[in-house]
Amino acid sequence: MSAINTKNNLRADCENCFALCCVGLHFAASVDFAVDKLAGTPCTNLRTDYRCGIHKELRQQGYKGCTVFECFGAGQKVSQVTFKGVSWRENPKIARDMFDVFPIMQELHEILSYLTEARTKEETLTIHKELSIAIEETEKLTRLSPDLLLALNIPEHRARMNTLLVKTSELVRKDKGSIGNKKKDRSRADLLGANLRGADLRGVNFRGAYLIAADLRKADMRYADFIGADFRDANLSGADLTGAIFLTQVQINSAKGDNQTKLPVTLMRPMHWI
Repeated sequence: MSAINTKNNLRADCENCFALCCVGLHFAASVDFAVDKLAGTPCTNLRTDYRCGIHKELRQQGYKGCTVFECFGAGQKVSQVTFKGVSWRENPKIARDMFDVFPIMQELHEILSYLTEARTKEETLTIHKELSIAIEETEKLTRLSPDLLLALNIPEHRARMNTLLVKTSELVRKDKGSIGNKKKDRSRADLLGANLRGADLRGVNFRGAYLIAADLRKADMRYADFIGADFRDANLSGADLTGAIFLTQVQINSAKGDNQTKLPVTLMRPMHWI
């Protein structure tokens, strides 16, 4: 599969999904969800045509979490490929497997998204062959039968793929002259509510960092590595994230920003931003 086709298939296409995120997933009443919902139980706002009845008012009605979620295209893959276009409503016997396969597919597609991004970087030219092999291997896994998907060791596969992602991060950040600075490693750092307004964070390794509610207004975060970083309610107003590595739409959706925030060209400005 080409890089372009892979990229296009790694975005949610709700028109070709049987609302798997609205049914298969569990969520608890919180600031993100107005009510409790058990996994396998349709959301009370789900219509018979698999559309959300309050889609335009999700945040106003207490469903902020729904506006943040992104399945990386796993929903349509499970609906149309894994289960060949047969929905859980048409055949209730497959519902349990369909809902259990969905999060597995989501993880595989997220890994594919990172690998595909890595292969687009000029700095990773020396490992393009390895990345292409990894993409092909992961794509093949997404086309397995439900039984085989459920039997996959996802943590083991993710760990192997992560070796290439770490190498990608090193190559990109080294090329930008930042990797040699030990202060640039903030991986898994607890930066909850941190005041980083206007900070020079170019090329920083933020892998797995907690940036919840951090003040990142006007911060320079070009070419920083954000894989696995938690951006919930972080303020990115006026921040520059140009060239940021492994930054996802999910992370951006969960943060705050404005029309002065500079994003990588592959990401969209959330509608709820100022």
